[in-house]
Amino acid sequence: MKQKVWFITGTSRGFGNEWAKAALQRGDKVVATARNIESIEALRTEFGDAVLLIQLDVTDRKACFAAIDKAYQQYGRIDVVINNAGYGLFGMVEEISEAEARAQMETNFFGALWVTQAVLPIMRKQQSGHIMQVSSIGGIIANISLGMYHASKWALEAVSESLSKEVAPMGIHITLIEPGGYSTDWSGSSAIRAAPNAAYDKLREERAKLRGTFKSGDPKATSDVILQVVDMDEPPLRIFLGEQPIQWAKGEYQKRIENWEKWQPLSMKAQGS
Repeated sequence: MKQKVWFITGTSRGFGNEWAKAALQRGDKVVATARNIESIEALRTEFGDAVLLIQLDVTDRKACFAAIDKAYQQYGRIDVVINNAGYGLFGMVEEISEAEARAQMETNFFGALWVTQAVLPIMRKQQSGHIMQVSSIGGIIANISLGMYHASKWALEAVSESLSKEVAPMGIHITLIEPGGYSTDWSGSSAIRAAPNAAYDKLREERAKLRGTFKSGDPKATSDVILQVVDMDEPPLRIFLGEQPIQWAKGEYQKRIENWEKWQPLSMKAQGS
């Protein structure tokens, strides 16, 4: 297997850290980024020159382009990009402030967009490359208290699907990674919570009761899957991580189809003559 060069955002912990280590352990090169470079120094200690550490705030478009350029100058190619940087914003739609809403989109959506735009000229020149966007089961369904998070992932899903059709003739692959629930700190220390409005307390309590019914996966178990997808000649546009997302998706899409079919007679009236 030819050695690959990876560029991964958000490698300080969680999925990003696990996937960086998995790539390095099999002999690939990794450009690992994080807002706080000290949080990823352990990668350099363990893997030495095989890893290039870059401090990066993905909301800074110029910094994203500079980071990609530095990675390219270092290794002469970029084979895999994983846009993993992101966080959860918890709050009912009415509760979320303007600053919180904009910050969520800046990181989860625009951050991935800037890195993607920065690497595309390189991959076009190579006529090869694989961009993996870390979405979520929340990128195709939506629940209470995560409206803005869902919005950021739905936007990422849409732009990535369009992108996949634009760059396929150039040998570039796009994959949307859609994890279910995992034992990361996504809903813990890395999360942001809006100031609560008492009008939604009952809904919050009901939602909290459901959390114990979700089966959390082990982030380490995802590494081999990611390596397999990266090595495919024809990787999937979308792939779930974990056993639960497929059931949630089937239920949600069945509801959508039933809704559209129910209202189709009314829809037809909008066709005109």
